[in-house]
Amino acid sequence: MAQAAAVAKPPAPPRRRRASATPRRLPYLLIAPAALLMLGFIAYPVLSVFYYSLQNYNPTKPWRNGYAGFDNFVHAFTQDPQFWDTLIFSAKWVVVEVGLQLLFGLALALIVNQTFVGRGLGRALVFSPWAVSGVLTSAIWVLLYNSQTGITRYLADMGLGSYGTSWLSDTSTVFPAAVVADLWRGVPFFAILILADLQSVSKDLYEAAEVDGAGRLQQFWHITLPHLKDAIVLSTLLRAVWEFNNVDLLYTLTGGGPAGETTTLPLYIANTSVDAHNFGYASALTTVAFVILLFCSIVYLRLSKFGGEK
Repeated sequence: MAQAAAVAKPPAPPRRRRASATPRRLPYLLIAPAALLMLGFIAYPVLSVFYYSLQNYNPTKPWRNGYAGFDNFVHAFTQDPQFWDTLIFSAKWVVVEVGLQLLFGLALALIVNQTFVGRGLGRALVFSPWAVSGVLTSAIWVLLYNSQTGITRYLADMGLGSYGTSWLSDTSTVFPAAVVADLWRGVPFFAILILADLQSVSKDLYEAAEVDGAGRLQQFWHITLPHLKDAIVLSTLLRAVWEFNNVDLLYTLTGGGPAGETTTLPLYIANTSVDAHNFGYASALTTVAFVILLFCSIVYLRLSKFGGEK
C-alpha cells in the first residue's frame, strides 16, 4: 500500500529560478553616470545659491561676510525700490514679448503650412533668426538702430524724423525698439513648434467640417486651436521663462538703460553680483526669482489644464 501511494503521488512542480536582478538594474546603471553629472552641474549651483542667499558675502569686503539670515530678503522687499521696479518691468516685458511672439508665430506657422511655390525657402527664411545667438542679434540691431548709419538715418533722409535720433537712448522709444529686436529672434520659436503640431492635424477633420458647412474661421476655432492647445501652452511657458531670464540681448542692446528703463530683474541680479560684488544679496534676489517662476509655472499649468482633454 505504501508503494502504491508513493507511485500515485504526483511529482512536485519544478522550482522556478529566481530572475537575475542584474538585467533589471542595467538601465539604471547605464544612466547613472549622466544622472550624477546632471546632479552635480544642476543641484550643486542651486543649493549654493540658496546657501549664499542667507549670507553676507562680498569678496571685496570680507570683514562684513557672515550669516545674515533673512536680512537680504527683508531688504529686497522693504528697502530696495529698484527690486520692485525691475520686477514690474520684467512682468511687462514677458507679457508683451510672449503675447506678440505667440501671435506672429501662429500666423507664420499657418502661412508656411500652406502649399505654395518656394515653401521650403520660405520656411528656411522664417526659421533662420532662431539660429542666431542673443549677443549677435543685439549686435545686428545696434547697427540697425545706429543714429548715423541705421534706420533713423534713412527715415530722416525721407523726411520722417530728424538726424541724430537714437531710439535706444530715448526713454519713450527704447522699450518698443527692444521689443522689435527680440521679436525678430523669438517669433521663429513659436512658428517651429506650432508648425510641427500642425503637421499632425488630420485633413479628414477639415474635409468633414467643409461638408458640414463650416467656414475657415470656424475650422480654425473648433479644429486647429483645440489641437494646438498643448503646443501653445508648452511654448508660451518655456518662452516666458526664457524672456524673464533675458539678459544677453538687453545687456548688449541697452545695458538696462536709459535711466534703468529696460532693467529686468535678472539683469539687476547680474549687475549686483558682477559689478557690485554683492553675491549674498544677488543670491537672495535669484532665490526670489526662482520662487516666482516656480509658482507662476504651476498656476499656469493648472489653469491651462496642460495634458488634459483637447
